[in-house]
Amino acid sequence: MFIQTESTPNPATLKFLPGQAVLDTGTADFPTSEAAGSSPLAQRLFAVDGVKAVFFGNDFVTVTKSDEVAWDHIKPALLGAIMEHFQSGDAIMTGEAEAPAGHAAHDGPDVEIVNQIKELLDTRVRPAVAQDGGDITFHGFERGVVYLHMQGACAGCPSSTLTLKMGIENLLRHYIPEVLEVRPVAA
Repeated sequence: MFIQTESTPNPATLKFLPGQAVLDTGTADFPTSEAAGSSPLAQRLFAVDGVKAVFFGNDFVTVTKSDEVAWDHIKPALLGAIMEHFQSGDAIMTGEAEAPAGHAAHDGPDVEIVNQIKELLDTRVRPAVAQDGGDITFHGFERGVVYLHMQGACAGCPSSTLTLKMGIENLLRHYIPEVLEVRPVAA
């Protein structure tokens, strides 16, 4: 098994490509080791000293490290943990795993606008963000403000504010005049 790695715009996050499916649908975000209970793979990765967060996409795993450790020191252990997991045949997610991460539900008078926002996020934003090892999902819409949840490499990325304001906000405002601003929300 050969696992490729790619850097991401977030220097604290590295993207691992195992060459096979990680999740069939959706994404899974593990912002802490306590959140990894439903994933044997995430538990293995958090066992490596210095791992701060883990995120799964369709065909990739992103790992965010703490500032105290260098990639040169933990990358071999992470590659070993991923390889060991895939060779073991263990499931990526087990038991009462939550539904795949996605957009928050929304009902009310703005449902048409929200559906347009979700459509633009799914077709224009999420595929590009996944290439960088992350995901951005809809969290809410209130009085012209779109609230988005940033995951994986996007969470805590130095360029995430620029991505939100210059990229996503401009895109949404162009197609949906009711959108005035885009803001991130914490997990």
